[in-house]
Amino acid sequence: MNFLAHILLSGEQEGVLMGNYVGDFIKGRLTDEKTVGWNPDYVLGLKLHRFIDSFTDTHPLVQEAKEVAALAQGKLSGIVMDIYFDYFLASKFSDYCDVPLKVYAHDKYALIEKNEYLIPEEMIPMVRSMIRQDWLTTYATFEGIDLTFQRLSRRAPFLAPIKTAVSDLKNNEAFYYEKFKDFYPDLTKNAALFLAENAVV
Repeated sequence: MNFLAHILLSGEQEGVLMGNYVGDFIKGRLTDEKTVGWNPDYVLGLKLHRFIDSFTDTHPLVQEAKEVAALAQGKLSGIVMDIYFDYFLASKFSDYCDVPLKVYAHDKYALIEKNEYLIPEEMIPMVRSMIRQDWLTTYATFEGIDLTFQRLSRRAPFLAPIKTAVSDLKNNEAFYYEKFKDFYPDLTKNAALFLAENAVV
């Protein structure tokens, strides 16, 4: 899952949300020695991020969707699917959240800015671009998703083919949406269970 899903699945604790949000930029095992002195909610958010990624990557419905995406995107199918699923989450946001997407996104941008000290330094330029360009809201349209793929394609040579990924989404939207619609409630339930079982006391 991509940024919007990770944020939405974080619950109500700011520390958890921030850990989940920056999860891709914190490498290595989260040992007690490594995380000593860290905010416990932040560490829980980092662990939640990894749980969400693992649960998603191994889920049969996601595997089925990635097999189709791989026909056009090859080894990039996992990255592509994360963004496709954020497109469905954003475009159908009222199905999953009582707050309108634009209001929700700007509320979370403010929270992220307030907690910038928790963001790894190398991530900060991307975060500021995300807020300035309102990525979370633009996920709801083909045009916005296409912009996301264009940005990704310029990050590294191996990502160059991803710039055409919106075409596959358009061609197979109904198929991918059926997979997302069946998968996302299962992810939501299990992410909430993970938080409840690992809550900081």
